[in-house]
Amino acid sequence: MCGNALYFENSVCTSCGTALGFSRGEAEIVPVDENGRYTDAAGRVWHVCRNLGLSGCTWLAALEGGQCSACDLTRVRPNDADLEGLSQYPVAERAKRWLLVQLDRLGFEVVGKAEDPERGLCFDLLSSVAEDVVIGHADGVITIDLAESDDAYRVRMQKQLGEPYRTMLGHFRHEVGHYFEWILVEGTDRLDEARKLFGDETADYQAEIDRHYSEGPPADWPERYISTYATMHPYEDFAETWAHFLHITDALETATGYGLTTVAGIEAFSRFRDLVTGVWMPLAIALNMVNRSMGKDDLYPFVLSDPVLDKLEFVASLRPGR
Repeated sequence: MCGNALYFENSVCTSCGTALGFSRGEAEIVPVDENGRYTDAAGRVWHVCRNLGLSGCTWLAALEGGQCSACDLTRVRPNDADLEGLSQYPVAERAKRWLLVQLDRLGFEVVGKAEDPERGLCFDLLSSVAEDVVIGHADGVITIDLAESDDAYRVRMQKQLGEPYRTMLGHFRHEVGHYFEWILVEGTDRLDEARKLFGDETADYQAEIDRHYSEGPPADWPERYISTYATMHPYEDFAETWAHFLHITDALETATGYGLTTVAGIEAFSRFRDLVTGVWMPLAIALNMVNRSMGKDDLYPFVLSDPVLDKLEFVASLRPGR
């Protein structure tokens, strides 16, 4: 290739026209030949995913004419007659692929329902054109409302709910937090520790939702929670904290890649909270001020109290090998 900068969603080099694909096993953007094939270092042949035209998927598949491991995780998508849903679909798939790459880099194993029907993961990416869709997680099934792909709709919901931050990627990160709490915390020797930090997850969920929307968050919530939504129930506190763990680690990796910080990565500190206070917080303040200089909202409009830092430390400790 020509040495031009490449980005995660590139299917073609914009400089030399070389066709590209993403090799998940190698975590690299690689060139593919005129037949859409790539041979990896082990001699295995990979093929362009069949969903390149449908969802913009640039990942490589094991079988010619097949779909990649990321697309395999989508259980339901809009039907071919739902033109509005299909127009929103690529935004969700792009966020899902971004999520999966980050989970890979952090060492979290993603097992699909095809491999483990009971505890595997899958995604229902549903169109709310003809029916109401509730974003959520249940038993390894993450449901996403594709209407959130529309900027105007998402901003309207953000203002309606009084949220400082709302993105499609944020939804995926939050909901996969529910999944990994189910897999890595519930039923394990980490559960008591989690309950001391987040509360008792067996509390009646519907009752807590009703309380939250009738009474609002406690007045002192910034002292103990990362967001008002986190105050609703221990499950939501964990998922919100998990999402911010992913926000912070990904943003820091990007900042390092572009020379905005010299931190080598999450392993540079023995405690995650030290990385947050020593590197992330100063960087976030600087990036917030850059945004304000452009008349934009803060990039990271959150305050991280000591109890929140303890929760982030717990989530970071769930990484394999920690």
